[in-house]
Amino acid sequence: MKFRHELSYDASPAEVFEMLADPAFREKVGEALDVVSADITLERDGDGFTLTNDQVQRTEGLPSFAKKIAGDTTRVIQTEEWPAATGGTLRIDAVGKPTSMAGTIELVPDGQGTVEVVELEIKAKVPLIGGKLENLMAEQVRDGMDTERQVGMAWLKGSDS
Repeated sequence: MKFRHELSYDASPAEVFEMLADPAFREKVGEALDVVSADITLERDGDGFTLTNDQVQRTEGLPSFAKKIAGDTTRVIQTEEWPAATGGTLRIDAVGKPTSMAGTIELVPDGQGTVEVVELEIKAKVPLIGGKLENLMAEQVRDGMDTERQVGMAWLKGSDS
């Protein structure tokens, strides 16, 4: 399933990039998402960075068909590789689950602000309910990104003072 989500920020692409490249910001997002635990590794490399966010997420509130696959918690490894400040790749793996998400992130100037464009291919290799599970995964990712944007807007306002 193809997934696309756009997040608008009232800040320049350079400011949004610096926020995304800050491990403290990633920790704030994890707190807002109420993750059980997160091990964040972020390494700057030239104009870009590589992020690995290994986290355990709660699954309460998931429909029963998904809870059977996910369990009470699920371990997710988010990997981002940004060769430049304009964008990079994103991969989200649920460890031991028959699912995958991979695609791109791009920071696009928009007037005085920035639009972060995320495009993913979401796959669930589960007979009969694969499509239903992919839709749920897309919804979960969209909600997580919207929470990240809320944290980001507050972060960017705080960094201006």
